[in-house]
Amino acid sequence: MAVPGSSEKMLKKAQGLPADQVFLDLEDSVAPVAKPAARATVIEALNQGDWSGKTRVVRVNDADTQWAHEDVLEVVRGAGANLDCIMLPKVERVAHIHWLDVLLTQVERELGLPEGGIGIEAQIEGPAGLSEIEAIATATPRTETLIFGPGDFMAAMKMPALTIGAPGATGYDPFDSVLMAIAMTARKHGLQAIDGPYALIRDVDGYRASAERASAYGYDGKWVLHPGQLDAANEVFSPTQADYDKAELILEAYAHYTSDAGGGLGAVMLGDEMIDEASRKLALVTAERGRLLEMSRTTRFQPSA
Repeated sequence: MAVPGSSEKMLKKAQGLPADQVFLDLEDSVAPVAKPAARATVIEALNQGDWSGKTRVVRVNDADTQWAHEDVLEVVRGAGANLDCIMLPKVERVAHIHWLDVLLTQVERELGLPEGGIGIEAQIEGPAGLSEIEAIATATPRTETLIFGPGDFMAAMKMPALTIGAPGATGYDPFDSVLMAIAMTARKHGLQAIDGPYALIRDVDGYRASAERASAYGYDGKWVLHPGQLDAANEVFSPTQADYDKAELILEAYAHYTSDAGGGLGAVMLGDEMIDEASRKLALVTAERGRLLEMSRTTRFQPSA
């Protein structure tokens, strides 16, 4: 969930919302004149707030701005022990990640914090960043997440649209190849893939459709700009009870049939569906997500007599 770093009210409210991650923003949602003061507000919120169960992230200004250096120094010096990641927007070249990695290492050493303990989330927001995505993803072990930033990407590509995350009624989706490239790179290197915002905050159906598109590409989640989008996000990126039960059933059945007791079979029928090793891998994705959410099973596999 995105929260303006200049709003004490919103920072306090976000602590009680059912979001997996909250990022305290110093970039686009904070006016230039308010950015220096927002750092202190963010530091206080990190140190004094109750962020239980949430990943704590600060989005700093991009590396080419006059604010970025002090954003990192002040936030990490002020609240580094209560910070999980720094989100770096507009990553256009691998040098941006190298800069942040070196700076974080220096401040961690200065403060006696665990070296490498603060992760990096890299936001891909333009064609230059997309063209260097492989190098960006592998620049440092700190990198945990690749994020698609649709607003700046749309502007950089000169797309004829006016709403962030909604490319317009063109009859096709111009984001398809971008979403796939980010997802493939993330999976290749064991990183999270996160989709960016959908700015029509009252259009919950539109948000849900956008989230479903990202989920179909294998994304781990999507940004939320307003509490009204939270339920849709959590529903889309959580397995249904039926899907979770089926996934666990496939894993149990496959483990049985491939064992000596089950006949050592590699491909079998489970109801009307053939399952094999590829089925096991697919089922494991859904099962692991359900286990992470502490879902309970309602069915069990029973071998035929």
